[in-house]
Amino acid sequence: MANFHFELVSPEKLLFSGDVQQVDVPGVEGDFGVLADHAPMVTTLRPGILTVHSAGGAQKIVVLGGFAEVSSSGLTVLADLAEAAESIDRSVIATRIGELESRIAKTEPGSELDRLIARLDHYKAVDRHLTGTAMH
Repeated sequence: MANFHFELVSPEKLLFSGDVQQVDVPGVEGDFGVLADHAPMVTTLRPGILTVHSAGGAQKIVVLGGFAEVSSSGLTVLADLAEAAESIDRSVIATRIGELESRIAKTEPGSELDRLIARLDHYKAVDRHLTGTAMH
């Protein structure tokens, strides 16, 4: 399998930079996989599990939003927050879930409520992946 360059950047640091075989990305419109020579694209990330496949095996990273850009030079992910799944502070996820539930309770029906509910669903899915055996 051909390799390509991948960089994962958060506001705090460069988390990953190197050649990989595949990256599975949690896009806002659905999960997608990137291989070498993928068509160029830019998309928004949803909270989820990003999986990096390299010669050393698969590495799972929790991302809580951001952007992904596939170009001729590879894949760059700019994540709002990113942390290795095994070292994620689950209290951050629980806090975000609590904040969203509180905002939802105070929001009138409409597109803003729909957006908040979708975001809450994403955070709950991340929490399930971190606590269960369904990590992908």
